Amino acid sequence: MTSKPASESIVRQQKELLESLPFADTQDFDDATRGLVGRRSPNAVTAEDGTVLWDNDTYAFLEGEAPDSVNPSLWRQSKLNAIDGLFEVVPGIYQVRGMDLSNTSFIEGDEGVVVVDTLLCEETGRAALELYREHRGDRPVKAIVYTHSHVDHFGGVRGFVSQEEVDAGQVKIFAPEGFTEHAVSENVFAGTAMGRRAGYMYGAALARGPQGQVGAGLGQTTSTGTVTLIPPTDIITTTGQEVTVDGVRMVFQMAPDTEAPSEMLLYFPDFKALCAAEDATHNFHNLLTLRGAVVRDPHGWAGYLTETIDLFGSDVEVVFASHHWPTWDNKRVVDFLSTQRDLYAYVHDQTLRMINKGLTGPEIAEQIQLPASLENAWSARGYYGSVSHNVKAIYQRYLGWFDGNPASLWEHTPVEQSKRYVEFMGGADAVVTKARESFAAGDYRWVAQVLNHVIFTQPDHPQARELLADTYEQLGYGAENGTWRSWYLSAVTELREGQFGTPTEAAAPDVIAQLTPDMLFDAIAIQVDGPKAWDEKLSIDVVLTDSDERYRLRLANGVLTYSGRPQQGKADATLTTTRKALPAIALGELSAERLAQAGIELDGDATVLARLGAVLDPGDKNFAIVTP
Repeated sequence: MTSKPASESIVRQQKELLESLPFADTQDFDDATRGLVGRRSPNAVTAEDGTVLWDNDTYAFLEGEAPDSVNPSLWRQSKLNAIDGLFEVVPGIYQVRGMDLSNTSFIEGDEGVVVVDTLLCEETGRAALELYREHRGDRPVKAIVYTHSHVDHFGGVRGFVSQEEVDAGQVKIFAPEGFTEHAVSENVFAGTAMGRRAGYMYGAALARGPQGQVGAGLGQTTSTGTVTLIPPTDIITTTGQEVTVDGVRMVFQMAPDTEAPSEMLLYFPDFKALCAAEDATHNFHNLLTLRGAVVRDPHGWAGYLTETIDLFGSDVEVVFASHHWPTWDNKRVVDFLSTQRDLYAYVHDQTLRMINKGLTGPEIAEQIQLPASLENAWSARGYYGSVSHNVKAIYQRYLGWFDGNPASLWEHTPVEQSKRYVEFMGGADAVVTKARESFAAGDYRWVAQVLNHVIFTQPDHPQARELLADTYEQLGYGAENGTWRSWYLSAVTELREGQFGTPTEAAAPDVIAQLTPDMLFDAIAIQVDGPKAWDEKLSIDVVLTDSDERYRLRLANGVLTYSGRPQQGKADATLTTTRKALPAIALGELSAERLAQAGIELDGDATVLARLGAVLDPGDKNFAIVTP
């Protein structure tokens, strides 16, 4: 794909930003390089077949001043995120950074080590552990801590420990209350849509370089290896709960419904070190990630950071997190935590103030202004969660999709709207001609809106596709937010070259294997093609021999329901198996032969499974995003 240069209007925008932000402040670079012990060279991780799963060296171009094609603030952030290696946070605490989107941390105990978060995939996790051991010795892993339920913090666990070690009691795994339910449901229920959208969000198909993917703000990008999950052995439920493993004292702070539905911070009193999980990082985080998720609670988020300061602020000497680099010295740590707290509180409160004046999400996003103290704080910049889309998320959290205007109640679908807009504007060719004038004037937001209507009317209109790709390219060049840039440039790729699908799938067998019966049945129910199943009626009993549970599944009226209570009458078919084997029905076809291979016994009408399978409609990993 041939990229085009930045336009004059984008070049002017970049220059203005260079002049307005405190680029002379280089403290973050001092912090990001402090304590370097060693690095992998080359820093690439490959699968057994040679497939590259991670290669941080592809970001070697991030040197010198920002080119015209990259927002200078994002360029700065990406340079920081690309700094990789094993770092000493304080003696006894070490961090591997630049080996995945997230960090993994090692807290040394009497004999072994406690690992906090395990990166996204088994392969990068194993490489991080090898780097640590290369410089710190072959210490055994005594415990794993999952700070929260996002895949880049648990997916690499089998690179550190095995299921057998956990089963034997050699390794404990700690996680906050609700971890497994949220870790599994997020990656299964809407996992197909999230995976496809995540390909856009992280620029997975983009070439690395000044006119391509330069970083995601929170980290550089996601690895593409094997996602794994070993369920926790110990659940943390209470703020102040203290646990000691191998001489390492850990004090936990619960922070549910902040950056993740299930999340916790932890303090190491003997090190005076706080792990802030993902609640205090060097950017404004997402309240609603572009890949999709439940809207997060910024009010609660700010409240938990106040609690963090109250609990640990008088003693803490360093804060490190699951992304980015640490901050040292008590005053700087408290200032950093306070700035993060104030950022979430300010955007929440001001959005609600303007909601109560009748403004809509887009209107608030255009009008809200951060105070200079936050605007000029590098840790508050919107590299991952922009003020613009976070404000709209808050609006959605409180008022939902409807903006109150009755014209919004019953709009046409995007395709039908587009047909009418284009007709009103004189046809596709006329719209493209007018759009070229707006493009020349640098009004890329408007060009994107109007040409989107042309594409949704005539997807193969060559001039519209070309100009829309050019427009998204310029919007990408100007974006300070790493995920916005990747989203725009991913759209360019698909307009110019065709769809690239879903590069990374988080709904891996290890994740699916942790589905509870209820979650598994829900996952099947959301695949039922309602109209196709209107006239189908069947029932299946599921008997779990190792837990003395029995469920009745019923398909009728186009919906699959289930109950764990005793039912009258006999089901059409009965499946007898164990809790461990049951998730196999989500991994393959619903045939008696395949179920038998998985250790699931079928009695009764064998056609029931085929009839159920015939009405299931799995998600499409390649659905269109930038075209209808």
